[in-house]
Amino acid sequence: MRFRHSPHVRSTFPELTCGVLHATGITPGVDVTPRLDPYADTARARLAGGPEGGFPEIQAWRRAFARMGSPPTRYRCAAESLLRRFRRDGGLPRLHPLVDLGNALSLGYAVPVAVLDLGRIDGDLTVRPATGTETYRTLGGEEEHPEPGELIFADEAGHAHSRRWTHRQSGASAVRADTAEVLVVIEAMHAGGAETVPRMLTELAAALAEVWGAPARTAVLTPEAPEFATPGGAVTSPSARRRPPGGGWAADVR
Repeated sequence: MRFRHSPHVRSTFPELTCGVLHATGITPGVDVTPRLDPYADTARARLAGGPEGGFPEIQAWRRAFARMGSPPTRYRCAAESLLRRFRRDGGLPRLHPLVDLGNALSLGYAVPVAVLDLGRIDGDLTVRPATGTETYRTLGGEEEHPEPGELIFADEAGHAHSRRWTHRQSGASAVRADTAEVLVVIEAMHAGGAETVPRMLTELAAALAEVWGAPARTAVLTPEAPEFATPGGAVTSPSARRRPPGGGWAADVR
């Protein structure tokens, strides 16, 4: 399986910094609570100075959304949605240890993080404009068709695993109790993204090693090295795996 951006995305958003992490051996029976609080404290301190819409990381994504033709206050990147909910509720729901960790990381850095179950992705995954024929499964199990031209995470079977580049993951590849192999995508648009994304990858990889004992492979994609490949043959087609009813969870909470 390979993860990449289409040439259109790369040329339209040259400011993009993308980090990717692959890991196996993920289980739900671990406690990540001590690792969540420092990120929440960072977010709380930043929000005390003003709402998330003023953060440079969020403003950069809003500019990107406007360039895509998506109203930036109607469609928000995952980090902005998480920060809005955190500011409103004072916390985030606990869902799965790895998802909770990804959410906390996103909250602390104000950068979107997508966590996907690789066993439910068919073939390569590309961030590209939709044709309008792809299918997207909501967390409630309903099927939608992305609008032609909107940017999606699309696999080779025509499944959209995120719509409008919001990093709001689909119910099809959401992390569940039986998830074992994951792909984590971290994307930044702000001026400091080239420093922030590698730091986030390092912190997440360290947590995986210490909490799960799971070694992780990471990479920062560049125009010269635009693809990330997982070990050959490691990913099973979703059609060969049991799908629990009722969808699952995405790396974005509204």
